[in-house]
Amino acid sequence: MSYGNMPPYPAPPGPPGWGGWTPPPRPGVIPLAPLRLGDILGGAFSTIGRHWKQLLGMALAAYGMALVAIAAAIAIAYLALADRLDRTLDSDVAPGWDSVAPLVFSFGAVYLFGLFTMLAANALIYASCPVVLQDAVLGHRSTFGAVWRHSVRRVRSVLGTVLLTALIVAVPLLLLGVAFIASVISLITMSMNGGGYGWLILLGFLGALATGPLAVWLWVKFCLAPAAAVIEGQGPVAALSRSSQLVRGDWWRIFGISLLAYAMAGVASYLIQLPLSFLNILGPSFTDDASSGGAALTIVITSLVFGLFAVLVGQVLTAAFPQLVVSLLYIDQRIRKENLGPALAQAASPPPAAY
Repeated sequence: MSYGNMPPYPAPPGPPGWGGWTPPPRPGVIPLAPLRLGDILGGAFSTIGRHWKQLLGMALAAYGMALVAIAAAIAIAYLALADRLDRTLDSDVAPGWDSVAPLVFSFGAVYLFGLFTMLAANALIYASCPVVLQDAVLGHRSTFGAVWRHSVRRVRSVLGTVLLTALIVAVPLLLLGVAFIASVISLITMSMNGGGYGWLILLGFLGALATGPLAVWLWVKFCLAPAAAVIEGQGPVAALSRSSQLVRGDWWRIFGISLLAYAMAGVASYLIQLPLSFLNILGPSFTDDASSGGAALTIVITSLVFGLFAVLVGQVLTAAFPQLVVSLLYIDQRIRKENLGPALAQAASPPPAAY
């Protein structure tokens, strides 16, 4: 049962919470009360433990389709420009812009297509996390088919929130990049001409000081939008507005917990992929010592399979774990501000038996 369609303020009048010393109900991975840091991290880990098949399956499907689409685009571009590419590479004379321009534009288009395809794959992962979390919080079972159908229905809205957030945050980031470039140019100019351009360094520093925190503030302000787009069925603009409403007053708490989640996911992904680096180092010596070509091929294929699996698991952690934490922050904010706990408890309880 989805609780995203419940009214924004589902509880009857009265103070939020469960009151007294009665512990709040816990039908799933979190208690249905305002969450502490341990509740949020534990809930995210428990969700991965209980629903790893759905999360891993969604990641495999999303990134698998993305890689197939990108490989097809590269193959089409190469087949269309193979003759021109061969002539350009084999020519003893430096090719002119007329010869290079089609190659640049074609492979630039392939790069943009690949970038958008990976954004769409990440949006599908972002959509699947709140879908899985709904069942995990209510203590309900989920299937890959149900998660896939619900995620695909909401992926456009989630992709819209991701793109809009990226565009909004890109403005201060672009200013930050301009400030950085100005600082580098000023340093080079000072080293060559002996000074006189110190104001450019000050301008770059002030620009970075002004635009960097603004980009982080905007990112946190809209970080709950994917969860709102999935759980409440909001469109991209409405989801951004909803995220801003829920974040208001708790920016620092949401920022700290989100940053911790991304750091934990990055460290875990690195530790998982660390054995792959050792395999890449030891692989050539193993293949050189192999007694036959078949044994060497087996070693290479095994290394590739384990390497791809490690990369996939690492990508699931870096994409899914932070989004699970952020989705739990969304639920926590609704529990704190809208007293969602009693409504969740009612949704989690089994229906009465019919007589």
